Amino acid sequence: MPPRGQTWTTLEALKASHMNAFHAHEPGIVGIGATPNFAIGQRAILVQTPGGNVLWDCIAPLDDATVTLIKGLGGLKAIAISHPHFYTTMVEWSRAFGCPIHLHAADRDWVMRKDDAIRFWDGDTLQLWDGVTLVRCGGHFAGGAVLHWQGGADGKGIVCTGDILTVAVDRKWLSFMRSYPNLIPLSRREVEAIGRAMAPFAFERMYGHYFDRVIAADAKAVLEKSVARYIAAIEGARGY
Repeated sequence: MPPRGQTWTTLEALKASHMNAFHAHEPGIVGIGATPNFAIGQRAILVQTPGGNVLWDCIAPLDDATVTLIKGLGGLKAIAISHPHFYTTMVEWSRAFGCPIHLHAADRDWVMRKDDAIRFWDGDTLQLWDGVTLVRCGGHFAGGAVLHWQGGADGKGIVCTGDILTVAVDRKWLSFMRSYPNLIPLSRREVEAIGRAMAPFAFERMYGHYFDRVIAADAKAVLEKSVARYIAAIEGARGY
């Protein structure tokens, strides 16, 4: 939230003031973010898998160049979003590519714009198609989810996290928050639940919600040690 408070704009105004930048992180993973930064400043991720392309999370600006580029890469089979802060213009994206939007049902009340393209899922996991799974972690939001693609990182697996699992600036640790602007942390119970949710999945690499927040190697070990450090810290340990 900027110091001046919340303001409103339109897609047409954004097209005049912003454009989208693209970064190929690795084969099958393309980051898409607005420039200059808009709102939280997050970037979406185009995940290109053998079963189809999925847009992970969403950014507000959507222009003709973005539509043309993504269609040239095979279009979108689905959109999946980690939590309500990144819903943004998801309906416009869905209509541009003719694909469904997958949101966890626990966050249903946060959807301010209803649309037939929105599909709510329940439970702990949703397999979009072979090798591509949404995992409910909770925490930041009750339905907070991440995306696991087992084919990423040369078959070692990747996770796209939004800020459900927040990649720290040094990219050596993760952290976990209930509210980022108000600096309210999560409880031990909630963070342990995140660790349990991710335990069945193998992954080498992790993509956070900014272009530079990427853990390139040993990402699962980073998650495990980060959960342990976080719990020790909120319980008063001084060893970290």
